[in-house]
Amino acid sequence: MKKRIRLKGKIRTYLLFSIYLGVLLLVVNAGILVLDYRAGILLGFFTVFYFAVTLSLYFYNKPVIMNELISFATQYGQIQKRLLRELELPYALLDDSGKVVWTNQAFESVIHQPKGYSKSIMSLFPSITKDRLPNGEDVEETQYELSYEGKEYIAKFRKISLKEMAENSDMIQADGYNGYLIAAYLFDETALQIALQEVDDQSLAVGLLYLDNYEEALESVEEVRRSLLIALIDRKVNKYISALDGIVKKMEKDKYLIVMRKRSVAQLQESRFDLLEDVKTVNIGNEMAVTISIGIGLNGLTYAQCYEFARNAIDLALGRGGDQAVIKTPESVTYYGGKSQQVEKNTRVKARVKAHALKEIIAGKDKVIIMGHRLADVDSFGASVGIYRIAQALARKAYIVLNDVSNTLQPVVDLFRNNPEYDEDMIISGSQALEIAGSNAVLVVVDVNKPSITECPDLLRECKSIVVLDHHRQGTETIENATLSYVEPYASSACEMVSEILQYTSDNIKIRTEEADCMYSGIMIDTNNFMSKTGVRTFEAAAFLRRNGADVTRVRKMFREDAGDYKAKADAVSQAEIYRQAFAISVCTGEDVQSPTVVGAQAANELLNIRGIKASFVLTEYQGKIYVSARSIDEVNVQIIMERLGGGGHMSIAGCQLEGVGMAEAIGNLKSTIDTMLEEGAI
Repeated sequence: MKKRIRLKGKIRTYLLFSIYLGVLLLVVNAGILVLDYRAGILLGFFTVFYFAVTLSLYFYNKPVIMNELISFATQYGQIQKRLLRELELPYALLDDSGKVVWTNQAFESVIHQPKGYSKSIMSLFPSITKDRLPNGEDVEETQYELSYEGKEYIAKFRKISLKEMAENSDMIQADGYNGYLIAAYLFDETALQIALQEVDDQSLAVGLLYLDNYEEALESVEEVRRSLLIALIDRKVNKYISALDGIVKKMEKDKYLIVMRKRSVAQLQESRFDLLEDVKTVNIGNEMAVTISIGIGLNGLTYAQCYEFARNAIDLALGRGGDQAVIKTPESVTYYGGKSQQVEKNTRVKARVKAHALKEIIAGKDKVIIMGHRLADVDSFGASVGIYRIAQALARKAYIVLNDVSNTLQPVVDLFRNNPEYDEDMIISGSQALEIAGSNAVLVVVDVNKPSITECPDLLRECKSIVVLDHHRQGTETIENATLSYVEPYASSACEMVSEILQYTSDNIKIRTEEADCMYSGIMIDTNNFMSKTGVRTFEAAAFLRRNGADVTRVRKMFREDAGDYKAKADAVSQAEIYRQAFAISVCTGEDVQSPTVVGAQAANELLNIRGIKASFVLTEYQGKIYVSARSIDEVNVQIIMERLGGGGHMSIAGCQLEGVGMAEAIGNLKSTIDTMLEEGAI
């Protein structure tokens, strides 16, 4: 049977409407015949004529209408295709694997490819991967930001199912077919991004600039020339900030407030804050160069928040020893400079004030819990013993938190364990300390200011009264809400700081021989036998301990090395790689060594004796982590290198802990960090 094309829907109803009226006319004609047969006959002739004309027009116009409809559909499809092809919005069709099937002219102009381009979308835009395309039943549409040839786009991908089309097709068998196409749109937002960036560049940045050594620098120059020195510094600072279209206002004799655009801060970052070095060139006979610290707050929700960020940033800069710039945003903290050694302050006023404050805090509590850093060293334990003696002098019960005792620390700990002069519970574990902690206990944290690496971080949450005594430069992570914080980066060791505090706590305080030996050991180890980071106050602290019974011979005997440790250290030194002719990198295996991290640190110190070495790094794998010991003399700031790897420390003594990486990857990360910082000029 021959199949014909039939009309349906509203157009069929429209064409049949005249026939429906003819049927109605027949019904009316029948009614008129009943009333008046002559009128009915006349109307009947008209009805026959009506049907003849209507049917002839219907059968004549039907093929004409069909042809017109087909012609219109063809032209409409061409118009649609042309409109889509010439659409100004870049548009493309992809198959389910991401391969380009069809593109319009706008898309072709974006990718600079001719019509018929059929490679994968991933080859055009590397940031688009297969998993970023809509490929699941629940993911119908995805959207991403995209950069291409200096322009910014929003790329949208929409899934177009072909299941229904395939099922209704007479050309293919499509049982269970779930194929789809992906429609890709590119929305050019370059102008919007430029406008937003312009607004962001014009946003307010607040800065604080402090002179680190104002008093010391003035004392090093003749009195009649002091005003000239300050005037030259003022002129240098004002000229520099004015060149950046900023405003600087002197608040105090050694403090400045800076207001500038965010764009100007970017210029400062590009020059790596060369003002830090520029100020040092001011010299009118002063023996000591003036150094400055800068703190800048950015991206705050309000101007007040930007100022608060600036205050936090300057506190960080000063806490890290000064001579550096710190930029703080809600998301991050960035450091610049910090290449100068800290200047030891001759005055002990600060130590005396902190000692009296510590005395008041301890006297107001019943118990004192003393905690150092994880994997405690001699300096950490020695400082803890010094605080223990202060607590005993004030008739307060004191505990030292110590979880693990290394082979190096064991001889020092043995001086106190099983010693009838000391309580059996003098040294406790972290879990025992948590049971003791409470509102009537003060927690004293020594030799560390980073909460995550303390011996028991949970204690920081349990104790409301916290005291921090440390000589390491502060980083982004610090112990918050401390009742008393005494962080002095110039100090050689925590034992030096505690030794000074001991002298101001009580006039007749008596330090036992074991305690003096322990604290003297801490100073000796942290200064590498008084060869690094030593100053006048370091030797004064050592002399104080010697007067109280510390014996150099006993200390030296305590720290003689085992044969295995000595061999491991020698092996690490012998296998060192000289990287970029200035950095010694080695690995300490730690086999048959009880304290491999200590041996690694000693090996790093030994590597500095090689001529031409500016910094040394020894990596040690221990307890599932890789410990990096970094050392330098004065040319390289190893602290900022270790901070890039998540650690910290001093300019010449620093370290970090790496988790989830192998030794080869850790060495690769270290080398790439050194390369990056050399390229940036950071070291």
